[in-house]
Amino acid sequence: MAKIERKYLAHYINAAQIGADAATYERLGKDLEEFSPELAAQVDTKKNILGETSVLISSYEKTGSVEPYYAEQGSALFERLQDIIDNSRVLDELKTDVVEVKLWESADGNVYPAIREEAYIEVTSYGGDTTGYQIPFTLHFTGNKVKGSFDVSTKSFTQI
Repeated sequence: MAKIERKYLAHYINAAQIGADAATYERLGKDLEEFSPELAAQVDTKKNILGETSVLISSYEKTGSVEPYYAEQGSALFERLQDIIDNSRVLDELKTDVVEVKLWESADGNVYPAIREEAYIEVTSYGGDTTGYQIPFTLHFTGNKVKGSFDVSTKSFTQI
């Protein structure tokens, strides 16, 4: 068995503007040394009178921090994030989706198994240091998932 390199787990965020008819996916990763969605499980443990411990995992509150994110002119994701800042967007105006693509499992040339999940974008700050304009953000996943495939050449998701 061979270990899978991190670059083969791809995350594409839908950066389309509010009200857009079609998704505009951009791959996360440029300038990121790490992106690891945290699952934050709801764990309940109980100890009974026999001294046994039972564990119940009832849900997950998945989040993913994108930091740093350097703004680039012409990037749809930059334009979406800047719109959130400029217009103090809230509620459903922050809704998007993220597609997790398993690039190690080629189904058909440029098409790979994928899962699309609804998420909300929280811009945590903006500005940064002398290295460039930064807009770090956190993705808050809702758990609404759909299985499908993702074509990396057309950047399109197809539900199974």
